[in-house]
Amino acid sequence: MKICIILGTRPEIIKMSPVIRACEKQGLDYFILHTGQHYSYTMDRVFFEQLELPEAKYNLDVGSGKHGEQTGKILSGVEPVLQKERPDAVLVEGDTNTVLAGALAATKLHIDVGHVEAGLRSYDRRMPEEINRVLTDHCSDYLFAPTETARRILLGEGIPDTKIFVTGNTIVDAVFQNLEIAKDRNNALNDLHLEPKNYFLVTAHRQENVDVKERFKGIISGLELVSDEFGLPVIYPIHPRARKMMNHFGLKANGIEFIEPVDYLSFLQLESKAKLVLTDSGGVQEETCILGVPCVTLRDNTERPETLEVGSNMLVGTEPEKIFEGVKLMLERENNWENPFGDGKAGKRIVEIVGEIRG
Repeated sequence: MKICIILGTRPEIIKMSPVIRACEKQGLDYFILHTGQHYSYTMDRVFFEQLELPEAKYNLDVGSGKHGEQTGKILSGVEPVLQKERPDAVLVEGDTNTVLAGALAATKLHIDVGHVEAGLRSYDRRMPEEINRVLTDHCSDYLFAPTETARRILLGEGIPDTKIFVTGNTIVDAVFQNLEIAKDRNNALNDLHLEPKNYFLVTAHRQENVDVKERFKGIISGLELVSDEFGLPVIYPIHPRARKMMNHFGLKANGIEFIEPVDYLSFLQLESKAKLVLTDSGGVQEETCILGVPCVTLRDNTERPETLEVGSNMLVGTEPEKIFEGVKLMLERENNWENPFGDGKAGKRIVEIVGEIRG
């Protein structure tokens, strides 16, 4: 059996790292195809090295672009690789253009598709990610649902139960495996002169937030309120695009410490020791839940409802007062929720399921 793992963004590399490690451990015939959706493979190679992962066999380096253009480039780049390699199964993870294009290319060549993290829904079709994840689910052969909630969603959309496997979320495996690797590195808290549980960490990068002046301004004002009230450092590793939009809109900020983006292992260290994290990232909502760190989500909806149900997370949107109130409420809660995303063996389970079906 031969498996092709297709990925193109850093969150996908993180969430697929346990699957890759499981393939390595079991000595399977597999290869990695990197589309370069966010960064070139040259830039991402450091990322692979940090996470101690083998190199990608194929690099498409499609780069950024409009959704249709980027999806088309990935589709036309993936197809000849699959025709040449003829894998028995293709694995994709998440909701990016890489995921949709990889799944489509494989489906049209009658190659089985496994969708890791299937069944997530925000029910907001304005988000390109929502379109990608719905379409990918409906053309996949194996749907690896992270939770029972995701499984019920898929069944409700008419997907046969025989295609759905509740595996837990690979993010649990990734957090613990990668924190272990991070222990051998320099401590990001020391570099920034921070004390554990004595700072707030921020990530805000989504198009619907940073490309809309009112929403981005609301986030910045909310962070200023948090800084004023608690008198603790508010650390915001700001993405170049978000910084560009901040300058474009002429937004100013007091009490927020903007720093250059940090590498994933450093971010994991910062995240695990933060007092609270404010984010618009889906993955960070999961990671904070697993790490026992309170989270406030700067969005109007989430495809991670489990974090709301267990009480690790709160949706606040982008209005300053709501952000401030959300932070106060979350800090009053006990950090004793149960992690709903599984036992940290999802990667192994996924590989074993594919092996049993295709073996």
